[in-house]
Amino acid sequence: MASVCHTSTATLKSSFIPSPNSLGSTPKPSQLFLHGKRNQAFKVSCKVTNNNGDQNQNVVDTNSVDRRNVLLGLGGLYGVANAIPLAASATPIPAPNAPSCGTATISDGPEVPYTCCPPGMPEDIEKILYYKFPSATKLRIRQPAHAVDEELIAKYNLAISKMRELDTTDHFSPLAFKQQANIHCAYCNGAYKIGGKELQVHNSWLFFPFHRWYLYFYERILGKLIDDPTFALPYWNWDHPKGMRLPPIFDRQGTALYDERRSTQVRNGTVMDLGSFGDKVQTTQLQLMSNNLTLMYRQMVTNAPCPLFILWRTLRSWEITLKPQETVEVIPHIPVHIWVGTARGSKFPDGSTSYGEDMGNFYSAGLDPVFYCHHSNVDRMWNEWKQIGGKRRDISQRDWLNSEFFFFDENKNPYRVRVRDCLDTKTMGYDYAPMPTPWRNFKPKTKASSGKANTSAFPPASQVFPLAKMDKVITFSIKRPASSRTQQEKNEKEEMLTFNNIKYDNREYVRFDVFLNVDNNVNANELDKAEFAGSYTSLPHVHRASQTDHVATATLQLAITELLEDIGLEDEDTIAVTLVPKKGGEGISIEGVEISLADC
Repeated sequence: MASVCHTSTATLKSSFIPSPNSLGSTPKPSQLFLHGKRNQAFKVSCKVTNNNGDQNQNVVDTNSVDRRNVLLGLGGLYGVANAIPLAASATPIPAPNAPSCGTATISDGPEVPYTCCPPGMPEDIEKILYYKFPSATKLRIRQPAHAVDEELIAKYNLAISKMRELDTTDHFSPLAFKQQANIHCAYCNGAYKIGGKELQVHNSWLFFPFHRWYLYFYERILGKLIDDPTFALPYWNWDHPKGMRLPPIFDRQGTALYDERRSTQVRNGTVMDLGSFGDKVQTTQLQLMSNNLTLMYRQMVTNAPCPLFILWRTLRSWEITLKPQETVEVIPHIPVHIWVGTARGSKFPDGSTSYGEDMGNFYSAGLDPVFYCHHSNVDRMWNEWKQIGGKRRDISQRDWLNSEFFFFDENKNPYRVRVRDCLDTKTMGYDYAPMPTPWRNFKPKTKASSGKANTSAFPPASQVFPLAKMDKVITFSIKRPASSRTQQEKNEKEEMLTFNNIKYDNREYVRFDVFLNVDNNVNANELDKAEFAGSYTSLPHVHRASQTDHVATATLQLAITELLEDIGLEDEDTIAVTLVPKKGGEGISIEGVEISLADC
């Protein structure tokens, strides 16, 4: 953070350094942020291409690298294998002359038994043209999947069938079903490296723009295969109660949209859990829907008041350590993957062991057609977030706007694309059919407890942390840096509850929830309560710092100013905090906890 003061620390602070920003103060709603390590700093002189194709040298400040040529190709990223170490060489990060793609590894498993690397990648990426949007007389309109008509269902099945046929008739075509799925495999399971470091498009500011471009070309390819340029992907409207089930079009056995490797729990109209962690929550359908709407409100409104919390996790240095995710990526993006994928460790009919396939593991997620409809709604959330207003807008950082990706279009032509060209979906030729967003008005108001918790009944944080494992519900008391703050003081500084140096096994599903002013008897299956502060969750992912190191590290920060107001604790010097493990708790350790006042 740009400024942190008045800190009350329960134990030694971790070595994590909050990301600096220049966004200034924000409104006071509770905010969730997660910070990863920043291990490296580079100073690079780079050429930056403007809209006219001209190149100008720009020297980037220390601690930043111009991302103009972060080139993410069909099935993977092509980086700077021939240009390391990074130095003030007056050239942008180039693509190498040969692919930088290697073997991908299944999260918590063996190497992927097939290559995720793309065939026919151009040798000289600098000769590849920038993509220009074709002229269109009308927008392609993406419809909610639960409400599409039979005509669109027939077109969608036909398009996917033709794409699957290419796996047999033209396997090396960039339009083939498995080649399209391999895009996600290579990006997310360790196949691509820059300077010897693995690239992961998730967990950073590349998450939204990469997937937007990915779906853009995927959609156009489907339209080309059925000779219908107006074809648009439906979106899985899981943020609305009517869409909180697997869309029926994907549950028709024998069709191209069906995937037999999905979890059996998703069938027959089962209500989904937007906070899924691999186990079924024992509660009513109505309560589950209420929990889902609460999670959407927290992640889209409370926890994401400005770009830092939904977009701005910079990629300016290459690290093996996994970076933490932004709010929407943590929940609901990851839980939807977990909910649909087969239970890890279960057996398939052929006797093989499941690693969460298909949706529950990044290497295989693209093999399930529902993946693209899931991410269509994730993409829609980017639009919806900006429409809420306030400071919710795209960032202007050059390193982000000039980041590049590489794709083949529907005619098998190679193109480079840039982040700055995908900020407006209408400019890209598509939009979303409107649907109500009831989560916008679903701020939790009901309290889980009456009055104020007796903080003297709980051990102070200094006696609880370091926490070796979270194998049970834990409640502790912690002092605040200031109480009874004026509204101006609240506007200038956000009160942050920070859990430092969280460590867990990155091969496992992980989730824990945080509540204020409750005790160990809190009903953790009811999230629609004012005391619910937020959650941390993680999907297994590749992490090869060494052959034996599977430990991921993160910092969880929750802004609690709004929460303290809602539950009547603004004037209290000490508050009670409760941690509720949902999954993987025995493998979660936390070095320390603190409350501080900080800029947004």
